[in-house]
Amino acid sequence: MGKVVLVTGVARRLGGRFVRRIQRDAGVERVVAVDVVPPEHDLGDADFVQADIRQPTIARVLAESGADTVVHMDVTATALGSGGRTGVKETNVIGTMQLLGACQKSPTVTRLVVKSSTNVYGSASRDPAVFSETTPVKSLPSGGFAKDTVEVEGYVRGFARRRPDVAVCVLRFANILGPSADSPLASYFSLPVLPTVLGYDPRLQFVHEDDVIDVLGIGAREPGRGTLNSGTFNIAGDGVLLLSQCSRRLGRPIVPLLLPAVTWAGTLVRTLGMSDFSPEQIRLLTHGRVVATGQMRETLGFQPKYTTAETFADFVRSRGPGLLPPEALARAVDRIAALPVAGGGHPPSAD
Repeated sequence: MGKVVLVTGVARRLGGRFVRRIQRDAGVERVVAVDVVPPEHDLGDADFVQADIRQPTIARVLAESGADTVVHMDVTATALGSGGRTGVKETNVIGTMQLLGACQKSPTVTRLVVKSSTNVYGSASRDPAVFSETTPVKSLPSGGFAKDTVEVEGYVRGFARRRPDVAVCVLRFANILGPSADSPLASYFSLPVLPTVLGYDPRLQFVHEDDVIDVLGIGAREPGRGTLNSGTFNIAGDGVLLLSQCSRRLGRPIVPLLLPAVTWAGTLVRTLGMSDFSPEQIRLLTHGRVVATGQMRETLGFQPKYTTAETFADFVRSRGPGLLPPEALARAVDRIAALPVAGGGHPPSAD
């Protein structure tokens, strides 16, 4: 008998891609795909079960499937369809609690993979230059998706203590981008102009959606010789980009604003439904965030195909040309950078 893999969050494109990908793995006999709504994309030969992980029925679904591996992808920052922030938080937090409760009771589950985020580190002025998986967080996220991920990881650690026989792999992804990326940062970069905080040019890291699929597959498999796919791992492409560099490569002008004005602009953008411009995202676009990925390579044995710059380039190609040619935009950004600026942060650098 081969492996039986249960995957949550399959109505989203990333979840659907992973379901199709994991079916090709040797040793996987059956894939059970779970979500609250039927997906619009193809799931291959997977068995789709329409179920809400926020409800106790997920325990019955898990028991009936006989799954030995659970890949929890239904931890996300964006609503599915017309759902709002309340529904997203309930799915992230309550849904994870219900799923972990079902896993705890299951005699067949031996491996759990959880899609998390580097948002758990927050973004603050006194943060270290680079976060490792064991770096103490000086300023915990106070709300939004970032706070959800902190709570989710807390419940996962509790589960791991109660079920030490289950291999638990938590993957903290940097900002996910790619041609079909669906995230607050992807929405932000799709705006015609990019509101930024005056005086700051944050460092950003990205991970390509193709690499996300590949590393989730590694987490779901039995570890190979010399590797260990249980524990907590930062997942990001090599290198960093400054926000000003992202603006140039997109061909979308930046609009530097004082922090109160950026907060107001975020409220307006969120009201129009164009992007989830939450306070935590504003902090990211002020202070940035960079994580170390040594454990990803040395322990997990994963090497991303895309660097941060290559990931962003692929995203840019999928979005089409911006308002301004990159060369003209670069000159405009340089002129803005030369003006006297109040505040701190990193000065813009040339590409």
